[in-house]
Amino acid sequence: MRDLTPPLQALRRQDLYRTRRLLSGPQGVRPVIDGRRVLSFCSNDYLGLAADPRLAEALADGARCWGAGSGAAHLITGHAEPHAQLEAALASFVGRPRALLFSTGYMANLGVITALVERGDQVLADRLSHASLLDGARLSDGRLRRYPHADASAAARMGSGGAALLATDGVFSMDGDLAPLPALARIAEGLGARLLVDDAHGLGVVGATGRGTLEHFGLDLDAVPILMGTLGKAFGTFGAFVAGDEALIETLIQRARSYIYTTALPPAVAWSTLTALALVRDEDWRRERLRSLVARFRAGADALRLPLMPSTTPIQPLLAGEASRALAWSQALEADGVLVTAIRPPTVPRGSARLRITLSAAHDEDDVDRLLGLLGRLPGLDRAGETPSNPEAGT
Repeated sequence: MRDLTPPLQALRRQDLYRTRRLLSGPQGVRPVIDGRRVLSFCSNDYLGLAADPRLAEALADGARCWGAGSGAAHLITGHAEPHAQLEAALASFVGRPRALLFSTGYMANLGVITALVERGDQVLADRLSHASLLDGARLSDGRLRRYPHADASAAARMGSGGAALLATDGVFSMDGDLAPLPALARIAEGLGARLLVDDAHGLGVVGATGRGTLEHFGLDLDAVPILMGTLGKAFGTFGAFVAGDEALIETLIQRARSYIYTTALPPAVAWSTLTALALVRDEDWRRERLRSLVARFRAGADALRLPLMPSTTPIQPLLAGEASRALAWSQALEADGVLVTAIRPPTVPRGSARLRITLSAAHDEDDVDRLLGLLGRLPGLDRAGETPSNPEAGT
């Protein structure tokens, strides 16, 4: 039997070892982590809904009506009324005929790709796509080809021999930039391929009404046949969905193994998410506040010449380069009561470790100013223009 200890020791030596933190109490921008209250800039709770009392009340109401768990898969006895209502509401929100709930975004992407890609098919994916898109392609019977990040021309060249699926994030989770979706939609159409957009970090946040990167670019069902969204980020609850036309959803019900062979999302969570969806749709002030905070942060970072990566979303990466530097920065901030996670390989390419700073509508201007003051004093900080580029080697 292979000894597992040496690889763990190697991770420690390379500053790549990961540990969990213990949250006491609800999610928020001032959580109690490991027994200490901190100011957090590392959650995906972009609209500040995860601890909203209205969602908690809806969750409790749902549990009283439908119990704590679903008890079965959707195709057995686990598909409850809140699931059906939420699927219809999500489909309406993103302007598509139907939607299908999955337990997680990872399972949704695996289910879509393995259900649609057949033996010999080619799958094109952005090199920096989420792990679930890449893993779905690897688990399918197709051949995965990864084009350079956001390089639509390269995708077109690589797919010149034909492709069944083109997959990309809408907002890239570690870089915060948007995929060139209009160009990718044209390429997919020319190749006769379906375009799959994982908009986990765009829905609720991007677009005039929070309907994501497709709204931002003005793309419809014909341009993007497959949309995946998650519910545990801007929506503040849990789960995921895939939206598309009737044939797509029925195909997934029949063939997506990560849908068929798993227990359904608890109905109470679906019931709570209906409330979350209404808040995302109706409370525009959350997006407006978030955009204002992002602009304030970027203006302050520019004045300090911080090496921020280009992003207009709540994901604001500060490039460190080496894992040891990113870890030292995170530890220095935590010593001052501010929590920002160091992102290191293999989550990002080697040589592009960073602080992944995320903003929330629950932050205020003083929070942003406090963070900027601390960032300006980070040890070993290379000012903008002196920082290594973001390589893709080794991904």
